[in-house]
Amino acid sequence: MFRRFTAALFALASAAFAAEEIGIQVRRFTEAWALIERESAEPVAPEKAFYEGAIPGLLRRLDPHSVFFDPGQFDQLKQMQTSTRKGFGCVVSVLPGRVIILQTLPGTPSARSGMAPGDEILGINGYSVNRLDIDQLVALLGQSRQQPAQLDVRRPGNARVLNFVLTPEEMQSPSVERAFLLKPGIGYLRVASFDEKTGAEVKHAIEKLGGRSLKGLVLDLRNNPGGVVPAALQTAALFLKPGLRVLTVRGRSVTEKEESVPASNQPYEFPVSVLINGKSASCSEIVAGALQDHDRAAIVGEPSFGKGLVESVFPLSDNAGLALTTALYYTPSGRSIQKALDSAQFALAGATSGTSQRLEFKTSAGRTVTGGGGILPDRVAFPQPPTRLRVVLDASGSFTSFATAYAQTHPAPGEDFAITPALLDEFQVYLSQRNIRPGVADWSTERDFISNRLKAEIFNQTLGVEKGDEVEAQRDVQVLQAIAALAEPVAGGSRP
Repeated sequence: MFRRFTAALFALASAAFAAEEIGIQVRRFTEAWALIERESAEPVAPEKAFYEGAIPGLLRRLDPHSVFFDPGQFDQLKQMQTSTRKGFGCVVSVLPGRVIILQTLPGTPSARSGMAPGDEILGINGYSVNRLDIDQLVALLGQSRQQPAQLDVRRPGNARVLNFVLTPEEMQSPSVERAFLLKPGIGYLRVASFDEKTGAEVKHAIEKLGGRSLKGLVLDLRNNPGGVVPAALQTAALFLKPGLRVLTVRGRSVTEKEESVPASNQPYEFPVSVLINGKSASCSEIVAGALQDHDRAAIVGEPSFGKGLVESVFPLSDNAGLALTTALYYTPSGRSIQKALDSAQFALAGATSGTSQRLEFKTSAGRTVTGGGGILPDRVAFPQPPTRLRVVLDASGSFTSFATAYAQTHPAPGEDFAITPALLDEFQVYLSQRNIRPGVADWSTERDFISNRLKAEIFNQTLGVEKGDEVEAQRDVQVLQAIAALAEPVAGGSRP
């Protein structure tokens, strides 16, 4: 009883001390503001001082994800949360100063207008694209999808510029972008985001590829920024046994919560490799961390982004608002997904002092994994660095332009189509006519790469970008590493 009384008394004293300290700091702040308002050489608007200075300055001491919204910004945020994704239904290749149509999706504004693969967009709403870099082009394309857009288009073999007016429509964009077999029995899924239906979409895609008869699966979460947490929990549960913990949520003022696999779950048991990179964040890290901690999958690629936090949006007076980090996500072994922002947070995230040292955690099978923010892959694999010739060929749009000309003069290829030596010679002549003349050594070294890219671009414009992606996956060094990892037990653990 005495101990409980002492603890309660200490808590009350601490609270009283904190309240007194806050009162002192608030008085100092109001005194400083009164002095500024009275003595400043130029008048300072209260909105500017508080909305752009004091409140953002306070939040900067917390983390980059806690943000203050003035009334206008908060209204925009609410509109974004209720808006729908719109577009024209076409897949484009974006190069510096060039935008080329690769595919128009059936029944969409681009298809109904008569646009076709190979068409090159020269202008958007009066803006010429030939002087814009890739970032500027992406921004312009994004803006054009918000309202009717006038496009100036050049069609191969036609000197006359065509004009199209396209009205954007709501697009159904599945989060599972690609699903195909890398080789017999080995499936591949690329998940671009985690939306409400992602768990169901992943399960449906697996069933189409062979379901429980698959010999292995490569789950590609590269460049996946996350989404809604329930979708990540559902996706992870597809591969985990009932009752296993997937995620823990902890925060100073929120009740700790554990998320586990449902008792009725019937997981797939084939080997899994998960691909991640520096742009894999949030929900992607929840899935990768859970499968890694339970020794269920080999994680392949590059360290993930390290964003594992709960952001709560609070309305304030005068129609302002505040997005505040209220909790952090932890993997089943206890690792914080959130990347540390300062030394104190680094220690809380599961690391010792210094950004290069991390605490060790144990997986279900006793394997050692490290914490401190983000997910570290079991098998590190980086993309193949570009050579000088590859950079020139990509920047010039040579593959896409040649594929456009080829598609106009040849029948649609079958899936057994192969790049012949004669076609490679034809492409080399095409490059020479455009003052691109690689040396014999460079051409010989890059011959396989050039053959693969040519085939992929021809498929893009004749059979669709899905078939083109299948071709490119065959030379993706990270995908190849993920396939190799399927044949090996997870280090220290075992395949189910």
